[in-house]
Amino acid sequence: MWFSDGWTVTKRNLTKLKRSPDMLVFAILQPIMFVLLFSQIYGGSIQVEGSNYTQYLMAGIFAQTVIFGSTFSGSAMAQDLKDGIIDRFRTLPMSSSAVLVGRTNSDLVLNTLSVIIMMGTGLLVGWRVNTSVGSALAGIGLLLLFSYSFSWVMALLGMSVKSPEVINNASFMILFPFTFISNAFVQAQNLPGPLETFANWNPVSALVQAVRELFGNTGTVPVPDAWPMQNALLTVLIGAALMLVVFVPLCVRKFASISSR
Repeated sequence: MWFSDGWTVTKRNLTKLKRSPDMLVFAILQPIMFVLLFSQIYGGSIQVEGSNYTQYLMAGIFAQTVIFGSTFSGSAMAQDLKDGIIDRFRTLPMSSSAVLVGRTNSDLVLNTLSVIIMMGTGLLVGWRVNTSVGSALAGIGLLLLFSYSFSWVMALLGMSVKSPEVINNASFMILFPFTFISNAFVQAQNLPGPLETFANWNPVSALVQAVRELFGNTGTVPVPDAWPMQNALLTVLIGAALMLVVFVPLCVRKFASISSR
C-alpha cells in the first residue's frame, strides 16, 4: 500500500508538471543555457591544465543542474503547505510518507530528463564520453543518486519555512557558493588558499571529480591530495547514504508533526 500510495502521488506531481508547461520548458532550457554559456562564451578565456575546457566543464554542469533541480522538492512542499494541499492529503486513507516519496520521485524524473538533454547538448559542442557504456551509466546513476538524496534535504527545508519564496532565496544563497567554490568550473588549485581548501573538501567537488572519472574527462588534470578528491566516488556514496539515513526519518517526522496540527 505504501508503494502504491507513493506511485499515485508521483503521478500526481508529474501530471501537475505536465499541466504547467512553462515550468517544464524553463527546467529544460536552463541546462542548455549553462552548457552553451560556459563552453562557448567562457571556454576561450579559461584554460585548464591537461584538458580541453569543454571536456572539463561538462561534469560540473551536470552536477550543478541536478543539485539545483533538487530544490524543486523544497519549493513544491512549501507551496503545497501554503495552498492547503497537505490538509487534503490528511483526510485521505494513505501513507503520510507517500507524499514525500512522491515528491522526491517526481524530481528524480525531472533531473533524469535534464541530464539527458544536457548530454545531448554537450555532444553538440564537442563533449565526449571516453569510457565504456557501463562507466557512463554509472556516472549518470551517481548524479541521480546524489540529487535524490539531496532532494530529501530540500524537502525538510521546504516544510520548515513559511513560504516558497523563502526557500527559493535561501537555497540559492547556500547552493551558489557550494557549486562555484568547487572544481566544477575552474581547477581548485587556482583558487586562493582558504577557498582552495574549501573546494577540495566540498562534496560538490567530489561529485564532479567522480563523474569526470566515470566519463573519462579527467585528461591529465592533476588531482588534489585531499582525501575526498583522491576517493571521490567513495566520498559521494558515503555522503548520499548519510543524507538518506539522516534526512528521510527527519522528513517523515516533520511531516507527521505538520499533519497532526
